[in-house]
Amino acid sequence: MGGMETRTLGRTGREVSVVGLGTWQLGADWGEVSEDDARAVLEASVEAGVTFFDTADVYGGGRSEQVIGRFLAEHRDAGLTVATKMGRSVEQRPENYSAENFRTWVDQSRANLGVDTLDLVQLHCPPSETVDDDATYDALDALVADGSIAAYGLSVETVDQALAAIRRPHVASIQIILNAFRLKPLDVVLPAAAEAGVAIIARVPLASGLLSGRYDRTTTFAVDDHRTYNRDGSAFDVGETFSGVDFETGVAAAQEFSALVAGAGLDLTPAQAALAWVWQQPGVSSVIPGARDAAQAAANAAAGSVDPLPADVLDGVRAIYDEHFRAAIHDRW
Repeated sequence: MGGMETRTLGRTGREVSVVGLGTWQLGADWGEVSEDDARAVLEASVEAGVTFFDTADVYGGGRSEQVIGRFLAEHRDAGLTVATKMGRSVEQRPENYSAENFRTWVDQSRANLGVDTLDLVQLHCPPSETVDDDATYDALDALVADGSIAAYGLSVETVDQALAAIRRPHVASIQIILNAFRLKPLDVVLPAAAEAGVAIIARVPLASGLLSGRYDRTTTFAVDDHRTYNRDGSAFDVGETFSGVDFETGVAAAQEFSALVAGAGLDLTPAQAALAWVWQQPGVSSVIPGARDAAQAAANAAAGSVDPLPADVLDGVRAIYDEHFRAAIHDRW
């Protein structure tokens, strides 16, 4: 193992760490995290070589962006790239994805992050009609032209949405769920993105913690944690919670994954192996696990310098997926 690997973030042209930091946890929806804890996560990540943060305007009602903004102000020379997202503060209806709203949301994120130009703005899982609408891209191009944003991408739920967005000439990045329990993007999305020069930002890389191997069938989560309240998809797309897999099936499969890692003699935790699996897929620019504390952030970042995983692990991941998940989820997203 050497230092943190880096990749080009698609059409932004920026170099970023292959393991970034997702900051949903630093806002809300995962139980409460104090600002001191949040700052400790940011500090530990940067110390470990992370140069890419992913946030959103709705995480903690702007709190995640504001914490990152204060951190950025003190780390101007750290070479950080911050991606944010917009569009989830309103109902997910196509008419809400208007040029006027884009302007409002972008200006709020610029204020929260304390920057004149946002590095990368992603539409936050918009409706398919928005993904397919020329006006969406005209409005985003105008924000690039006036210097409010440097680049834009889309965070999507489905493979079809990803492919539609990749075809657009100025889309810099696609954020999509990709992990050892969600293999469908490997089939077509990653090759298409690589061919187009579009970044893939991989979210939910540990299947909401399942792939850490730390849960069993009796594990419970706080009432304000989406792993409690969104298991049925009542709050947002169920694919965001445990990758949309049945919890008990996921626990069983995670135990098999942990055994696979141990059997390969790798000096890695299951979570580190799962993160390495994601970023080592051809076409992935960065994987964005969350972290609740500095130790978890450092452990996640260490996965960014892992040697290529052996073939038996790669084959084992596919076998676990085929046995437990392919029939249930492959066609859903």
